[in-house]
Amino acid sequence: MLREDIKAFINTIPKDVTIVAATKYVDSSDMLDLYNAGITNFGENRTDAFLDKYNQLFEYDITWHFIGHLQKNKAKDIINKIDYLHSLDSLELAKIIDKNRKTPLKVFIEVSVNLEENKNGVAYFKLNDFYQELLQYKNIEVVGLMMMAIKQDDDVHLEKQFNKLNELRCELENKFNKKLPYLSMGMSDDYKIALKCGATHIRLGRILWKN
Repeated sequence: MLREDIKAFINTIPKDVTIVAATKYVDSSDMLDLYNAGITNFGENRTDAFLDKYNQLFEYDITWHFIGHLQKNKAKDIINKIDYLHSLDSLELAKIIDKNRKTPLKVFIEVSVNLEENKNGVAYFKLNDFYQELLQYKNIEVVGLMMMAIKQDDDVHLEKQFNKLNELRCELENKFNKKLPYLSMGMSDDYKIALKCGATHIRLGRILWKN
C-alpha cells in the first residue's frame, strides 16, 4: 500500500528529477496507485515480470525503464517495449540491441565505480573506450551513466562515489564533445545524497510504500 503522504513526498523531489519507481515487489494494481498519485516512470529488474506488467498496463501513458541486469538471451523480448535501459555494460548486449531495436534506445552505461567483484558494470577506467565503441551503433543513444553504490558506506563515502560518477560523465562530455544529460543514481536509502551530487534519475522502491 502506498504511503499516505505520497503526494507530499513527491513534492519534496526537485521537479527536474525523475522518480523511477522500482516495482520489483509490487503488482500492476499497486503500480496504478502510484500512477494515479503522479509517478509515471516505472523500473523493472526482471524481463518476465516486466512483460507481464507491460501487457497489463499497456493502455496507460507510462515511461518504462529496465533497471536490472539485462540477460543477452532475453534482450530481444523487451528492447522494443522499454523507453530507457539503465544497465548497458557490454558490447555484446549493445550489438543485440542495435540489431533488433526499431528506433534508437536511450541507454545509461552502468559503471562500476567501486570495482566490486561479482557486480555488473563497466570498470570506470574502461569507460572511455567502451563509450567510443558505442558511438558506432545507430540504435543506441547514450543519455547518461548509472551506478550502484556500496550500501554499507557512510554518507561521506557515498558522496564520494556519487561525485565520482558525475566526474566521469563530465570527462566523457569533454573528450567526445557530446552531452550526457542524465545520471541514474540513488535509491531509497541514499537518494538525498545522490541528489546533492547531481542525480537526475533516482530509483525508489521501499520508500514509496507503507512500512
